[in-house]
Amino acid sequence: FFEAGCSDALITFIKGTVVLRFTREAKSVLHAIASAVRDVQRARAHVRRIEPDSYVSISDIAERTNMSRQAVSLFANGERGPGDFPAPRLRVTTESPLWDWLEVAQWFHRTGKLKDSDILTTAELLKDLNAALMQTDSDAERRKAIKRVLDAA
Repeated sequence: FFEAGCSDALITFIKGTVVLRFTREAKSVLHAIASAVRDVQRARAHVRRIEPDSYVSISDIAERTNMSRQAVSLFANGERGPGDFPAPRLRVTTESPLWDWLEVAQWFHRTGKLKDSDILTTAELLKDLNAALMQTDSDAERRKAIKRVLDAA
């Protein structure tokens, strides 16, 4: 991976899968993702998913928005804000709901709580990229799908 340009990636193995965690400097998130994907492909590896995941817990939302868990919980429970916080999409247990990050980021942006529009743009891009990656099992088709999304962004 080093020779292909992934010198800024930490390579780990998680449950039998090779995972690359990049700390890439670029002029935008889009450019960072696009160059990382190109470098992974140059190493003849296959991109299956781009993280962070689109399903988030209260703790994840707090971290991504630089708010406290308590503040996010108040929004999620309708005790703060306009009261139309997105509903959870998944429940691991009754006490561990998971929200769609794009829906949450859109809500925070719409209500003026999320000033950094790059966070919303990144959430949209990651959701589109991962949806494109999930549509096919063919590596050639997966490459085309990634290229389509990155070119459109």
